[in-house]
Amino acid sequence: MRRSTPWMCALVMVATSGCKQVSDQYAKIKQTIEAKIAQRRGRLPTPSQPAPQPPRLSADTPLATVVPKPPPAATPAAPSRRHVAQAPEIPRPDRDVPYESPDTGTIAPGMGEKEIYSLWGPPISVRRRGEMTFLYFRNGCEYTCGTEDVVFLQNGQVVDAVLRWPGHGYSGQSSSPAATPPHGPARPGGDTLTVKSPSTPGAR
Repeated sequence: MRRSTPWMCALVMVATSGCKQVSDQYAKIKQTIEAKIAQRRGRLPTPSQPAPQPPRLSADTPLATVVPKPPPAATPAAPSRRHVAQAPEIPRPDRDVPYESPDTGTIAPGMGEKEIYSLWGPPISVRRRGEMTFLYFRNGCEYTCGTEDVVFLQNGQVVDAVLRWPGHGYSGQSSSPAATPPHGPARPGGDTLTVKSPSTPGAR
């Protein structure tokens, strides 16, 4: 009986290992069959992603590698400013020439070039740069004002106007409105400033 005990143990071990191999083969075949069935039904099994393993730390690991750096703060966007196109220069007279015309009226943002001509007549000059068009009209103060009346069009529509002649009006917000003259009641005695002299020490 004692001689048969080792043989019995060996047979049990062989049977156990064989069962394990059979169960592994069965699991693989089952997984393959399930994958093919899912593929035929249009559903592909999603492979499980292994969880990220934390880094192993030691006494020599620097602290900078352990603590993650915070993401950089987003830079606030600068406030948008109204872009004003620069009108090209044209020759100007060396003195002001009075200007009178029956062609008057007020233009508005969004108007087209032909609509402006119907109100003010033809301009004295037209300049085009890319999508911008600049229309120049006389105003009678080309020398002292430093500019003609200029209308700015972008893609064929009015976007700005710099006007000095009273007969030319613009209902939008001009990038260079006419200067406002000083107003208000005059001070009595003018703008003279009187300063009192300091009193002499000891005087009453």
